[in-house]
Amino acid sequence: MRVPEQQRPSTSSVGLYIHVPFCRTRCHFCAFYLQIHREDRVQAYVQSLEREIRLHAARKSTGRRPLDTVYLGGGTPTTLTSAQLSTVLAWVRTYFGVEEHAELTLEAHPDTVTGGGLDLLAEAGFNRISFGLETMEDEELRRIGRNPDSHRIRTAIREAREAGFTNINLDLIYGLPGQSLESWRSTLDQTIGLEPTHLSCYALTVEERTRLHVDLARGTANEPDPVLQNAMEDEADDRLARAGYERYEISNYSRPGYACRHNLRYWRDEDYLGLGPSAQSYLNGCRSGNVENLAAYHGALDAGRLPILESEQLDPEQKRREALVFGLRLTNGIEITTLGAGLPQADVERAVNQLIDRGLLETTAGRIRLTAIGRRYADTVAVELL
Repeated sequence: MRVPEQQRPSTSSVGLYIHVPFCRTRCHFCAFYLQIHREDRVQAYVQSLEREIRLHAARKSTGRRPLDTVYLGGGTPTTLTSAQLSTVLAWVRTYFGVEEHAELTLEAHPDTVTGGGLDLLAEAGFNRISFGLETMEDEELRRIGRNPDSHRIRTAIREAREAGFTNINLDLIYGLPGQSLESWRSTLDQTIGLEPTHLSCYALTVEERTRLHVDLARGTANEPDPVLQNAMEDEADDRLARAGYERYEISNYSRPGYACRHNLRYWRDEDYLGLGPSAQSYLNGCRSGNVENLAAYHGALDAGRLPILESEQLDPEQKRREALVFGLRLTNGIEITTLGAGLPQADVERAVNQLIDRGLLETTAGRIRLTAIGRRYADTVAVELL
């Protein structure tokens, strides 16, 4: 399928996501599309990625709008060398254009970076780095298939700062196998002590076809305890607030002024282009997704085709409903005056009032938002509003 070329370029901004589908090992909970790192696979991927960038540029998929956010995620982007990543960013600048003060994020694993490599990445223009820590407890890292070395975590963050990265995110997961409330408190305290500008705290979920899912079926692992996870969420909310972090989305906290601009695109119904296998795009009301297979990805691009598996042009009602659902993920919610604009008003008001009566939504200062309980049932709210 083709992404239709935009006829009248929009004046709004656009973001770019690039999926780098390689890791050195797969964590037991991970369901993202990836392959184990091999240099021949990386070389082929980089060549195909350049073709994909060129094709989108030729088709003017972004409507000639320069990028104000670029996000390299995965997988583990830093399984690529710093030179390869710098080259990719240079292609992005050449073929799409990047605004002067754009947010340029790179996901990284502490084991895959060096001080010299981070220097090169900062020189190339990356200005935000996101480390996937998950936990600061070595035994908990071991249980999820990670290299248990919390000392390396601290070293990598110090090296990132020395390279010039002042905007640093740390990802944490709560409800991990064997994790207790006490060890979660320890992880939070240690992470706060590292002074990141941004923190993401995700509740562990069990995805099909993961090692964790298999272990549960075999009876060698236990399901995450929802009561314990709720207590852990409360602990994070309290400790991070006292440390000066603002919760601006269900799973995300930041110092003032450091909310992730790229991720805000998803929740604010803004445009983004996705590159790489399994990447998703949302442009001009059209959602599309790339193939989740490296061989198929290469095959399409070798033939001069975009590797798009499926696409859907949302009608105005679908678009507004999605904007409503994603907007409610933000802590401050959405303005009541925009609630259900353009939708069957009676249907929207009935659904919203029922959710308010059940304590899942609330109104405050002219806005409607999820309650503390509602944040834990965000998927339920989304289903009822969609």
